[in-house]
Amino acid sequence: MKRIKLVVAYDGTAYNGWQIQPGVRTIEGELNKCLSELLREEIQVVGASRTDSGVHALCNVAVFDTDTRIPAEKISYALNQRLPEDIRIQESCEADRDFHPRHCTSRKTYEYRIFNAPFPSPTRRLYTHFTYVPLDIGLMKKGAAYLIGEHDFKSFCSTAAVVESTVRTILDIQIDKEGNEVSIRVCGTGFLYNMVRIIVGTLMEIGRGSYPPEHMQEILMAKDRQAAGPTAPANGLTLIDYNFEI
Repeated sequence: MKRIKLVVAYDGTAYNGWQIQPGVRTIEGELNKCLSELLREEIQVVGASRTDSGVHALCNVAVFDTDTRIPAEKISYALNQRLPEDIRIQESCEADRDFHPRHCTSRKTYEYRIFNAPFPSPTRRLYTHFTYVPLDIGLMKKGAAYLIGEHDFKSFCSTAAVVESTVRTILDIQIDKEGNEVSIRVCGTGFLYNMVRIIVGTLMEIGRGSYPPEHMQEILMAKDRQAAGPTAPANGLTLIDYNFEI
């Protein structure tokens, strides 16, 4: 028995998120089905990040155990022949038997892209959130600065989440604009349910002038989901980097 690590990229548009659910298509479900067919044994992958419905990824990580004799590095080639075209394995390799992607220290980066123009772009609709209201990037950067470090992010967590603690650490937030596209990159050691999308929705409110950047500190201190801005739509969000400290 050996443990195989996969680096998985996907367009989440057609899927109800990562985690397997009865009656709907999920990334985990497709991986389990195609791997089981390929290796002729029952396979259940364990994913590092359970992305939400509609969210994309360049580098999510999954592991599974198998008795196959197929070399680990060849599994990616064979699996990509079976997977739908909107899911592709970027790498497969053998991992230590005790490696578990959810039980080791990690750092991941999400990028949210906003198309900020008078009219939407049909070719960008699946991977950016459109808004015609001008956004002040300088104000958004000032607001984001209050989120860096370890804080109780209860105000930025969906009320549906069940967690032991809402304390998380954000290492960096980068906000840039090139042409009509605004990118918000959030790097942290862990995130709550919908946390990045709520952060983005709140930063957009600041960028629109709905409240000043300093209000971000009050939102943190409130520890109340109602204090923060709306949850930004899923289509603008992509998991772009995942680093493990094993």
